[in-house]
Amino acid sequence: MKSRTLLVIVAAILGAARPLRALETKITLALSGGQIIDGYEGAPIPDGVILIAGNRIAAVGRRADVPIPPGVPVIDTRGMSVMPGLADMHVHLMILGHSDYEYWDRKYLGHFAADTMPIAAKQLLESGVTFARDLGAPLDDILTVRGRIERGEIPGPRLFVSGPFIQRKAYAPHEESYRWGVNGAADARAKVRKLVDAGVDFIKMIDQDQLTDDEVKTIVETAHAGGKTVVAHAHREDEIRMGLKHGVDCFEHTGLATEPGYPEEILAGIRKRNNTLYWCPTVEGLYLADYTARTFPERLNDPAWQKDMPPAMARDIRQSLENVTHLDYFTLTFRRLPTLAHKFQQLRDTGVTLLVGTDSGIPGNFHTDSTWRELDTWVKLGMTPMQAIAGATRWPARFLKKEKDLGTLAPGRYADIVAVRGDVLSNIGLLQRVDVVVKDGKRVK
Repeated sequence: MKSRTLLVIVAAILGAARPLRALETKITLALSGGQIIDGYEGAPIPDGVILIAGNRIAAVGRRADVPIPPGVPVIDTRGMSVMPGLADMHVHLMILGHSDYEYWDRKYLGHFAADTMPIAAKQLLESGVTFARDLGAPLDDILTVRGRIERGEIPGPRLFVSGPFIQRKAYAPHEESYRWGVNGAADARAKVRKLVDAGVDFIKMIDQDQLTDDEVKTIVETAHAGGKTVVAHAHREDEIRMGLKHGVDCFEHTGLATEPGYPEEILAGIRKRNNTLYWCPTVEGLYLADYTARTFPERLNDPAWQKDMPPAMARDIRQSLENVTHLDYFTLTFRRLPTLAHKFQQLRDTGVTLLVGTDSGIPGNFHTDSTWRELDTWVKLGMTPMQAIAGATRWPARFLKKEKDLGTLAPGRYADIVAVRGDVLSNIGLLQRVDVVVKDGKRVK
């Protein structure tokens, strides 16, 4: 009788929320205490409680209003900020921070699915990333790893993947497994259909200014016909122009090298689509290069990013980063830094929806600390912590068309939750040490 009464109370708490099926109403876990930041950018809930039924959230509210059924396991989150699991919308699981891509591919390409990607996935999850967008990898490898995570065989965030880049051609023969070149509209259509049929979540296009108008048009139209969005690089003006012309859904990077800002004509094109267009600026990796080279090179010796790696692999990565300022990869980076704040503000002023993504895995940009650094950089560039958090929770879920499942703390959402001691709304940098990670209703950290 008591258990039936508790279920009635929980149902009353849910109010107008989507009802849970009978099998889902048994509360299996609770988080009690702490300041709940639900992802909607409203006022936090003080002294809050989250009830979990299986892998879904059953109720969210103040502790005084949400009773915890007797016998339910409780995670004590008093003194913590409790938030939706974070998204990183631009990661590369196949790389772990090594500076020489050719060396890395030749030595580790055959080990991506078995070793490299699982290491990266676990690092991201333990850093509080519960869903992520992988933007470029060999097709079979990334689908294998996504499937293993979904089946619970290895730890990692919920993965949304593009598989190989679509571009003019691979830059080098060793890249052909993850860079698919197209030659003509028919070839572009065939390759996009192959990816769609394989089950990718979206299409990634780069160097679209080197493709013909018909090729870009065909890539976007074929992807959209298959129910997939298109993500594209924004390093150069003509890449952006071509993407805007043909309806690309999301641009990546704060580009234009050392140009002081985006031309007004491009900004006008972005403003026209600001209600439907997304942008992933990936700024922290640029600042991080300077921080690593000149401010705190000791971070390269941190054992955190080497966790779960074979020692020889960690040594390879560390040795490749011995002289950051000498690396070809960062040739223009240090000259780009003075332009970034203005470009970031220009993008904000257009009204385009910004998504937190980091290019995690590129040289020196480790999966263990890339995401919190991007959030921290956004705040330093003028966003409020609440706005930055929304860029890593609610808005990524909306882009993925998963807002009923991910990105917010509300009844019916997946129970993907992180908690960190202290007030992240006054110090976003606290996210560098996430204390609690719950994914799919189970505590994983």
